[in-house]
Amino acid sequence: MAKWWAKAAAKETRTVTPVVVTMENPKYSLLEIDSPDTAFRPVQKDRGKNAKQFTWVLLLKAHRAVGFMAWIGNLLCTLLGAIKKRLIFGQGVTMESEKSSKGQLLYRIILAFSVTALAFLSFEIVAHFNGWHYNLHIPQTTEVQGLFHDVYRAWLDFRAGYIAPTIQALSSFCIVLFLIQSADRLILSLGYFWIKYKKIKPKIEGGPFKSEDIENADLNYPMVLVQIPMCNEREVYEQSISAACQLDWPKDRLLIQVLDDSDDESIQWLIRNEVSKWSQKGINIIYRHRLFRTGYKAGNLKSAMNCEYVKDYEFVAIFDADFQPNPHFLKQTIPHFQGDPKLGLVQARWAFVNKDENLLTRLQNINMCFHFEVEQQVNGVFLNFFGFNGTAGVWRIKALEDSGGWLERTTVEDMDIAVRAHLNGWKFIFLNDVKVLCELPECYEAYRKQQHRWHSGPMLLFRLCLSAIITSKISFLKKSNLIFLFFLLRKLILPFYSFTLFCIILPVTMFIPEAELPVWVICYVPVFMSFLNILPALGSFPFIVPYLLFENTMSVTKFNAMVSGLFQLGSSYEWIVTKKSGRASEPNLLAAAEGDTKAMICHPQLQRGVSESELSELNKLKEHHEVSTPKTAQKTNKMYKKELALAGLLLTAAARSLLSAQGIHFYFLLFQGITFLLVGLDLIGEQMS
Repeated sequence: MAKWWAKAAAKETRTVTPVVVTMENPKYSLLEIDSPDTAFRPVQKDRGKNAKQFTWVLLLKAHRAVGFMAWIGNLLCTLLGAIKKRLIFGQGVTMESEKSSKGQLLYRIILAFSVTALAFLSFEIVAHFNGWHYNLHIPQTTEVQGLFHDVYRAWLDFRAGYIAPTIQALSSFCIVLFLIQSADRLILSLGYFWIKYKKIKPKIEGGPFKSEDIENADLNYPMVLVQIPMCNEREVYEQSISAACQLDWPKDRLLIQVLDDSDDESIQWLIRNEVSKWSQKGINIIYRHRLFRTGYKAGNLKSAMNCEYVKDYEFVAIFDADFQPNPHFLKQTIPHFQGDPKLGLVQARWAFVNKDENLLTRLQNINMCFHFEVEQQVNGVFLNFFGFNGTAGVWRIKALEDSGGWLERTTVEDMDIAVRAHLNGWKFIFLNDVKVLCELPECYEAYRKQQHRWHSGPMLLFRLCLSAIITSKISFLKKSNLIFLFFLLRKLILPFYSFTLFCIILPVTMFIPEAELPVWVICYVPVFMSFLNILPALGSFPFIVPYLLFENTMSVTKFNAMVSGLFQLGSSYEWIVTKKSGRASEPNLLAAAEGDTKAMICHPQLQRGVSESELSELNKLKEHHEVSTPKTAQKTNKMYKKELALAGLLLTAAARSLLSAQGIHFYFLLFQGITFLLVGLDLIGEQMS
């Protein structure tokens, strides 16, 4: 204070000549200069702060707070509106159809849990307002006040003596599985960091192929077969065929097979016409269509490999219909086979053109980045084995034939051939630097069906090949890796404990406080594991909490799929083609479809190499002048019963947790319940068509 008075006195004793500068623009304030060098003095921190500025700062903060509250309110109103529209009035939605009896059973069990939890919550609310806080205390006889209190006392006695020990034992078992899986995830992450630190990459033995050596192309470039299996891929067929036809490889050493399983005749003609265009440009490309789609993708590939001319080729590259390899893909992958006759597979990484399209694709991108950069790369470097991803890979045809070829026994034919090739001693290489563009599912329905196939197929495959793994000649370490890590831990244990621990046991413990889960199981370890998962995609760090909640939500689908595959239920044999949007394709596909069909009718001679039956069909189309124009698909939504039932269970448990003031449990249950509600109402991702 004395220092301030000294400054004031010194200011008054100075003789100054004030100069006032008035600006014509009224938005500028008056500026008072005491001396010529005043404007150049450093500004003191304690100056310039006045009541007006503090008022503006407070108003700004208040405005931000009000804006945030308005955003929260708008979000809640939107959610409540969706609940009213879909659950109460059922407008524009269809209920999920349960084809599997196990799926119906799971839904009924969850629904029974939800109803029971709601009844217990009502019971606990009455006890709470009557002051009967006996979570861990059995009331004495003198405390009994009426029949209701007596029933409540009997429930507490039964709960503590019979239910709590069972729940505690099951939760302890799940916690052990959770810790084992977390340790596996941590070891994979450490391997990933070691690869990054040491800059370990697969090396090419010898030298790459020389493009300029055209005269000796037959010696330098092996014969490569490119296969593009597809089924009703109207949105993406054009871009995949175009990318394959632009591969930088000698034309006489390359053959492209377009393997079309489409049952839509208009799509068949579109693909056939696209193949004809590239054929006229000198590309060796063949269109194959099966009359009967047996075995799905595995049957399609098996049929193509049985062609007589395949014996002239040494390698086969496989691309799904939405994949767009870069022109140098073959020159980046084929050279790795040189000098290593036991190398059977070179797998490239996937890159996504629509990873930032919506919240669903962002969350998928986190999972896929971890899968490729961590799981595939670590297993490829240290074990020379990983699961084939079904596309964006190059196989040595001899390895396929030696392993029994494509089998139609599961919906994960890629994992099936990879396991059989590994049992026969073939090695794999993963190239993290070679990326192939593709799409992520943008609607929840498509993603859900994809995940069901990806988790039911491995369990069915495990049943079928367990005896072959045990009796194989590979080392005990490789057998253990296949059985305990590749199948049980990452395909069975993960969905089991995730669903059981976080979706069933945790909400149940809110009504059974004697079996309470520790905070580190609910919060610390899951957050740490989510942080490890998100490391390969650091740009997605703001989505770490939605990612954790969404993964727990997806555990319902994965658990159901795991049970379906393990017990060989009907849904484990279903294959539904994942819906694509064709984000990377530039032309308007609907207009192109109509134009290409008209061109085929007007110029049938463009279709070269077709059979007589195909020409007769084309002439029939020409005579009738019936141009099939695709109809605009109406967008709709589904409601998912299991997710909605679990949302009710979790939100009821959250309300019970609030009564007992259990802190972190309440917040976790609340947000997890809201996530289940959003997913159950199909409010994540794009609407399906």
